[in-house]
Amino acid sequence: MLSAVLAWVLALCAVVAGVLVFRFDSMARATFALLAALLCVAGEVLLLGLEYLGVVIVLMMTIEMAVMAVFMIMFMMNPAGLMPMAMLHNTRAAAALCAALFGLLATGVLTADWPRSTGRPPADPTFELGMSLMGPQMLTMMTLGTALFATIVATVVLATRRGRYDRWGDDLRAARPDDPARGGVGR
Repeated sequence: MLSAVLAWVLALCAVVAGVLVFRFDSMARATFALLAALLCVAGEVLLLGLEYLGVVIVLMMTIEMAVMAVFMIMFMMNPAGLMPMAMLHNTRAAAALCAALFGLLATGVLTADWPRSTGRPPADPTFELGMSLMGPQMLTMMTLGTALFATIVATVVLATRRGRYDRWGDDLRAARPDDPARGGVGR
């Protein structure tokens, strides 16, 4: 009973957060509203007993939305929503299409002849899920993920012109930093 109530609460929160994505006039706020909606969906997946997929959704969406928010703040014209902007375009056609699609999907869910489960769950569902998703390429994908992460860190390090100790120069024991750029700690 508690899991059913929690599923409905998460579903309602996901819908509200999804609506807020289109109500905010700040791309950064819209990004975090989208993150909230996706975290609610991850909660639904966790309630279904798919812990591995739920955690992957949480990790992937949190990192993705954080990176997206950083890029929105860096490159968007109106990241903080200080000037009004609309994220809606062709609202009547979009609303009609969404209502029709919702009706079609709801009809399909309610009228489908759902099969009954005949087998038993595997002894290690995480292993079976990994094998069905990646097959024998799991090690390759893990290696690629690590290489991708190392590439991201390396590009960020190489993109910064100044390092951690550039303010102090070669002599880290100097009384005052010899920093060509004004400001910072100690100035």
